Amino acid sequence: MTVEADAFRGTGPSLDDVAAVPGNGHRRWHVAAVAVAGLVALPVLAIAWTALFPTENIWPHLASTVLPGYVLTSLLLMAGVGLGTFVIGTGTAWLVAMCRFPGKRLFEWALLLPLAMPGYLIAYVYTDLLEFAGPLQGALREIFGWSTKRDYWFPEIRSLGGAIAMLTLVLYPYVYALARATFLEQSICVLEVSRTLGRGTWRALRDVALPLARPAIAVGVTLALMECLNDFGTVDFFAVRTLTAGVFDVWLRMGNAGGAAQIALVMLGFVVLLIWAERRSRARQRFHHTSSKLRPIEGIALRGGRAWAATAACTLPILLGFAVPVSILADYAFTSPSAEWSAAFFRHALNSLGLSASAALLAVTLATLLAYAARQGANRLVKATIRLASVGYAIPGAVLAIGVLIPFAAFDNTVDAFLRQTIGVSSGLILSGTVAALLFAYTVRFLAVSLGSVEAGFGRITPSMEMAARTLGHSPSATLRRLHLPMIRGSVLTGGLLVFVDTMKELPATLVLRPFNFDTLATFVYQYASDERLAASAPAALAIVLSGIIPVLLLARSVGSSRPGTRRGTY
Repeated sequence: MTVEADAFRGTGPSLDDVAAVPGNGHRRWHVAAVAVAGLVALPVLAIAWTALFPTENIWPHLASTVLPGYVLTSLLLMAGVGLGTFVIGTGTAWLVAMCRFPGKRLFEWALLLPLAMPGYLIAYVYTDLLEFAGPLQGALREIFGWSTKRDYWFPEIRSLGGAIAMLTLVLYPYVYALARATFLEQSICVLEVSRTLGRGTWRALRDVALPLARPAIAVGVTLALMECLNDFGTVDFFAVRTLTAGVFDVWLRMGNAGGAAQIALVMLGFVVLLIWAERRSRARQRFHHTSSKLRPIEGIALRGGRAWAATAACTLPILLGFAVPVSILADYAFTSPSAEWSAAFFRHALNSLGLSASAALLAVTLATLLAYAARQGANRLVKATIRLASVGYAIPGAVLAIGVLIPFAAFDNTVDAFLRQTIGVSSGLILSGTVAALLFAYTVRFLAVSLGSVEAGFGRITPSMEMAARTLGHSPSATLRRLHLPMIRGSVLTGGLLVFVDTMKELPATLVLRPFNFDTLATFVYQYASDERLAASAPAALAIVLSGIIPVLLLARSVGSSRPGTRRGTY
């Protein structure tokens, strides 16, 4: 009896066994997956090599002067953002998942809206609103008769505390989304038992719900801290000297690639510690439902002052993190005479659209290759290399930019030197300083986003369908083309859309790698807002925010249907 016949009858080998039969073409998929993982790992290897073997070693100077300050400031920033996102994200998630109060249905999805707002945009808006010459302090001086800064106290927005507040307002949705999904998935019976044992509403939250949700909350906080570490626009505008700002200082202002790589390696160490701490925090956390029947969550009815306090607690993050900044940007964009609706705006918009669409296409293509290779009887080594391809999202944009530029510049210099010596012609820049470098960086950074979506799509396809296709003589490539791709089309489109939006917002890598005289909406906003011309950049800023709303709504729908038995499409 052949392998195909056994598999068809359901009594023979598994799908992995079928894929492992010589001649089925699985080795080509494995080789391709390993090659992609190697390319993704290239920036990290380049950073490590340059940091350990720099042309000019300034590490002793950095370690004795600016590096301790960079590290301390980064730690303080991350501590503040971590605490803020935990409190706001977990608190609002508990309220909308487990309580009933006015506006709950609106808050379920609206609390995710600040995720569409890049941190640097909200920093520009609130600086314009809250600085000494801004409308708020101006109104206070007019009302109370103050004339100078010495007459009153007002918090300084361009400070470490201001940066913590700005980043917290746009990053708490990471914690909110995961915490709410976990609260919705929890068995209501467990909470009811805790109530019968004398636990009140808030003690049940503290003693039962929070411990059960701790793994998801830890993941959310870790994601927020990674984005915090990646931020450059906010900390640069507020003159907060973090490690990211240090990379730009050493690289662009001091012109020392080795020193920048050494700081970048320190940042990678932070990322590794974050991932390790997150994994360790939930290493022994194993929770399982004891019943497959989950009753609908009725929710705790809040009345009177508690109900309106819950409404205010959920309204404030939306108001400060989305509504106010969008309103100000819209007002500038459509009423200010200095708003930049010129041909330059549309040129930058086309650049952003083209780059984002290309990066999305590349990312979902490679993600499909990797996810399908994992289904082809991949051994542990191949699976480990596929996991390696997901590390790009954990690498801050500034670090990734250096890791891309170093090998690309080395390749360009090698080719140029060879051509000069052989035929006396200079090749110029082939990869570095071109759109190709940008696309490579975007693909490496956001490949994990599309890979997660595509893997989820593959996971919903039963192996028996693939076995049937293989017994009918279809090769792995034909099976992918004729069976899998039509079935995972929605997951592929979702992954591509998420990469598209992330690319539209990406700033640090774009600033370093973009070609000369080439701007995207993000770099355009950064340049104009840094020159105190927020009104001129308002149309571009508004376009970036609007592009992020659709994925936020998709995420809200996914979170809302996370509890078994919940109907989709309720938003």
